[in-house]
Amino acid sequence: MKSFLVLKNGKTFEGYSPPWQKGIFYGEVVFTTGMTGYPESLTDPSYTGQILTFTYPLIGNYGVPPKELWESLKVHARGVVVSEACEMWSHHNGMKSLLEWLEEQKVPVIMGVDTRAITKMLRSHGTMLGAITNEIKKKYTFFDPNKEHLVSCAARREVSTYGKGKKVVIAIDCGMKENILRSLSSYPITIRRVPYDYDFTKEHYDGIFISNGPGNPVQCPEAIPHLRKAMKGNKPIFGICLGTQLLALAAGAKTFKLPFGHRGQNQPCIDLKTQQCYITSQNHGYAVDDKSLPKGWEVTFKNLNDGSVEGIAHKTKPFFAVQFHPEASPGPTDTRWLFDKFYKAL
Repeated sequence: MKSFLVLKNGKTFEGYSPPWQKGIFYGEVVFTTGMTGYPESLTDPSYTGQILTFTYPLIGNYGVPPKELWESLKVHARGVVVSEACEMWSHHNGMKSLLEWLEEQKVPVIMGVDTRAITKMLRSHGTMLGAITNEIKKKYTFFDPNKEHLVSCAARREVSTYGKGKKVVIAIDCGMKENILRSLSSYPITIRRVPYDYDFTKEHYDGIFISNGPGNPVQCPEAIPHLRKAMKGNKPIFGICLGTQLLALAAGAKTFKLPFGHRGQNQPCIDLKTQQCYITSQNHGYAVDDKSLPKGWEVTFKNLNDGSVEGIAHKTKPFFAVQFHPEASPGPTDTRWLFDKFYKAL
């Protein structure tokens, strides 16, 4: 049936949606440039509150894999925008079509829209609040996820232990992708996965990992005092995505909202020490202000498209973090070596 993507600036894109989908679904409209990887992107908790526009014209051509290959237990995106949703999918690992999956997950989708025009608008004006709806109204109550407390592990509230190694890593879950846990679990260590607001500072550990997660990092203040206390010691700390921003805030730096963010599997980053370029997988809307980094800290990676900070590290202590995703899923594994670096530092 006829459906619309309505943006806060008044622009409306007409498309169509499945018959089961009725009502108004609000979120922050963003775009991702990946040709593949839609199951991993949609189940990435970092997309909580966002209406995800896929720039690649055909999405869903290899169906949806089993849950064991997802990045969480459900679809976290608030809505999906595609030019064409493939119903005649084909893959030996596929379980169902993209549209069947979205209906099962109760996640709205709009198809047949000009995703190129939407992307060009977002590139010019920045991310915008919007809604997927089949109801044209004079006024909409747009929802801004960046003003909400969206930490995705808040409902879990438990501590889980993985592995049996002698070295113990505290993994702070701010909305952790499963492939991060799979990557850490490939080493002979014990991993204690704890909620974002859990006070781990009185426990025994050999290192700290800070995960990715959704929204504005200042909306996750509970983790910062624990990190500050841990940073008084000399045990390794490794952060990814939101983990970078939280580590920076704990150090005394500031973060800011990027115009349209970095989302996709083809973001070029440069290692400032080696001058080597890496193609990375990314999903974030905020970045660290390099000018606000305190004494003793340095920028280690930068984005080659806009020059924004993609990595930070302490000059003398084993604290480091990257804005991109070395665990991939989806995307290249060029920076997988960062997990090796963390393990060797334990």
